[in-house]
Amino acid sequence: MRKKVDFLVIGSGIAGLSFALKVADYGKVCIITKSSAEEGSTKYAQGGIAAVMYTPDTYEKHIKDTMIAGDELSDEKIVRITITESTERVKELIEWGANFDKNASGKYDLAKEGGHSEFRVLHHKDNTGNEIERALLNSIASHPNIEILENHFTVDIITQHHLGIEVNRRTNDIRCFGAYVLNEATHEIDTYLSKVTLIATGGNGNVYNTTTNPAISTGDGIAMVYRAKGKVENMEFIQFHPTSLYNPNEKPAFLITEALRGAGAILKTYDGKEFMQKYDQRGSLASRDIVARAIDSEMKINGWDYVYLDARHLEKHKLIDHFPTIYAKCLSIGIDITRDMIPVVPAAHYNCGGIKVDEWGRSSILNLYASGESASTGLHGANRLASNSLLESLVFSNRASIDALKEVKNITYCKEIPDWNSEGMVMNEEMVLITQSLKELQLIMSNYVGIVRSNLRLKRAFDRLDILYKETEDLYDKSILTTKLCELRNLINIGYLIIKMAMERKESIGLHYSIDYPRNRD
Repeated sequence: MRKKVDFLVIGSGIAGLSFALKVADYGKVCIITKSSAEEGSTKYAQGGIAAVMYTPDTYEKHIKDTMIAGDELSDEKIVRITITESTERVKELIEWGANFDKNASGKYDLAKEGGHSEFRVLHHKDNTGNEIERALLNSIASHPNIEILENHFTVDIITQHHLGIEVNRRTNDIRCFGAYVLNEATHEIDTYLSKVTLIATGGNGNVYNTTTNPAISTGDGIAMVYRAKGKVENMEFIQFHPTSLYNPNEKPAFLITEALRGAGAILKTYDGKEFMQKYDQRGSLASRDIVARAIDSEMKINGWDYVYLDARHLEKHKLIDHFPTIYAKCLSIGIDITRDMIPVVPAAHYNCGGIKVDEWGRSSILNLYASGESASTGLHGANRLASNSLLESLVFSNRASIDALKEVKNITYCKEIPDWNSEGMVMNEEMVLITQSLKELQLIMSNYVGIVRSNLRLKRAFDRLDILYKETEDLYDKSILTTKLCELRNLINIGYLIIKMAMERKESIGLHYSIDYPRNRD
């Protein structure tokens, strides 16, 4: 099947949906999503969305907090753009129907999280992302120009390479003409031609063994752009959330939001002693990279599987009212957070790098934009400030829509694009090859490319990944494609990018910490 649309959006989280709503009045929009429309990282975002709403908070304070969290590696121009546009973007989200908690005076009940100097995080209980996703999908459903295709997997973006034309990632003449999409119902790979394409495929946490990301977070967009010779950067900066619920048999790991520490919960050892003051004067509210390394250090020094988060001293009714999802989840495994400490462990959570884009969300490939976790805007630098990610998605999807609407009228469809050729491919019956390779990949990344790294560990990971890469490419070239095979291939690409960029960074900074390069910044 061949289909033409004005705007092709790959991904149905906050980045993809908000972009679609912005451009839908000006052309036909098709949203491709690999699972159900609501499934994705946005849905699982507990904490909230950071924005300057009231005094004494100011844009300058938020900018400073973001720069500090990013270890001064953030692009200050991008940080300033994002923060100064935060208030308007959040108001727009509210107009689309998102509800945020208010206090008795009718003002928004703002929370404070690690790395923030003021209360500025809007939230809806402890399931903010789910509320945002609900509001956006409701708005999408009522728009006649938007079509959502669920259970469709994007295999590759289409560039000149599919016309048999060699392209060079160092030049700026690569163009995106659309995408090849696997329809899981028909098992056919269809051709979608578009004038403008937005990558909004989210993160890649499943390259690790333990992650808070949903199973669909397999780095598809980043891997597709890398294979198309687009620019990808900062993949070494993988944020491990310090506090996921220790429950080894559960995937994904259940997130214990940072907002709980913002409300006063304290990290403690097995015997109930505070330990964060040894690592940072901000204690349990230090930035995520510091807290995750501190927990990792305590676990390794003492041989523990986890540490504790203690919320028992907080007022019981407020605790349950503000964090009902966490309360119910912990209770389901026998932990009453009003009486028991919560066992927690760091888990892969957020990718601070990705597809390199400019201030208008433009990638290095013409007619291709990226927003959300799959994009590297320059906002996060070496470490993301808590609750800045949902904001970043709104700001850059809005900016991408502004630029795309200026450009779309000058773009024509490419008529020479061939359909996908499956000739000679056979259905691979050995699913065990894919599942085993995925387990191997996740163990390699978790053991050697985690919170603490070294030259030796990275070299060992690189050598082992090379074997998996060759085996998987051989399988890919011979098999009728399935989503699982394509996801494995993408995750191997992601693993390679993380290792390669970690090997190239000869310092410890932010989320990249190597025992071979002692920190040289204060």
